[in-house]
Amino acid sequence: MMTPDEPPLLGSRWPILTAQIVAALRDDGENGLAEQVAALRVLRMCECDDDFCQSFYTQPPPDGAYGPDHRNVAPDPSWPGMLILDVVRDVIMFVEVLYRPPLD
Repeated sequence: MMTPDEPPLLGSRWPILTAQIVAALRDDGENGLAEQVAALRVLRMCECDDDFCQSFYTQPPPDGAYGPDHRNVAPDPSWPGMLILDVVRDVIMFVEVLYRPPLD
């Protein structure tokens, strides 16, 4: 059970998006990352104010760049648009959701 201070799980906030991310990661052979998705929490939305961006942090944002252990994973999503995950030491830190119909 979630306490009032805990950020929502991705799956409870956006179940369709959650399933789409898992499917895209599995299709891309990123099974380890796909297994993390059910436990991801939406800590904070991106603050860029771009109308095409619905990205969010799943871990606290870094002070500056993520560093040498960072990689981008860009599986092909099932929607028109882009999905890019910022991954550090095989942990999903940030989920970029770009040019996608509004999340609701």
